[in-house]
This record gives sequence, C-alpha cells and structure tokens, in this order.
Amino acid sequence: MPGLVAVDQQNAYDVDTLWPMNRTLVICKPDSVERGLVGEILGRFERKGLSLVAARLEILDTETLARHYDEHQGKPFYDELVSFMSRGPSMVMVIAGPKDTFAIVRSMMGTTNPAEAAPGTIRGDLGTLFTENLVHGSDSAESAAREIKIFFPGLPA
Repeated sequence: MPGLVAVDQQNAYDVDTLWPMNRTLVICKPDSVERGLVGEILGRFERKGLSLVAARLEILDTETLARHYDEHQGKPFYDELVSFMSRGPSMVMVIAGPKDTFAIVRSMMGTTNPAEAAPGTIRGDLGTLFTENLVHGSDSAESAAREIKIFFPGLPA
C-alpha cells in the first residue's frame, strides 16, 4: 500500500522505501468542522499522496492557542483569533510526505484570503471569509516541528 507510514520513537518512514518522511501540522479550524468539510480537506491531502500520521478532534484551549500563536500576541487581531479558534472543535492533524511537505500543504490550502485564493485550492474552492479561512498549515519545517510538539508531544516531528 503506497504511502503507508511506520513510526518509531524518533522517526517516521515510508514503509515502501524506508526513507524518512517529512511532517507538518494541519488544523481544520472550527469553521471547517462546523461546515462538515474535514473529510473533504483530508481527502485532498490523501489524494495528493500525503499520509495522515496523527489526528485528534478537540476544542483548543486558550493556553495551547497562546503557545501556537505566540508571534501574534499583542496584535490587534489576536483576541478575535483565539476566540474563533476556541469556539468549537478543530481537527488537529500531522500530515507526512516527501521533502518540504509543509510547502505542498500550503500550496494546496491557497492564500489566506479566500477571495484571493486560486480555484482548485482548499480556500479558493471552499472558503468565504478572511477571518474564518478553514485551515492552518505550518509555514516552514521549523514551524512544523515546533507546532507538532505543541499539539502532539512525544510524536516525532
């Protein structure tokens, strides 16, 4: 089965090649859960050949969101962002794939503003609001490692 992932305490591997896999964090935000779009979003990643490594549906607490959005604390939109992200369940996932998986995921998501996102992207096809843009994806390999540790401590990044 292509894309199958094996995990040990330190690494994730594609079982067909035994090459280390690259990981990134994806969050299907409360608006995507409310609209029943989690399956559609995950399906797009899987059809692309990426693999789901870990997933959890949860209401994110303000302490976790403060660590996740640390760089945004003190900005005018921070309180609204935390309020939105904690208003209902989110699907928090670790997605694995080839080198620079974070870049593949970000490309598939589309630009932050759904009105400007290209057709064929998640936000371009499914998004309507700038402030509720369905999905978060790590913006670099370093961010992915940091974010995975926040949401899935103990899981290899």
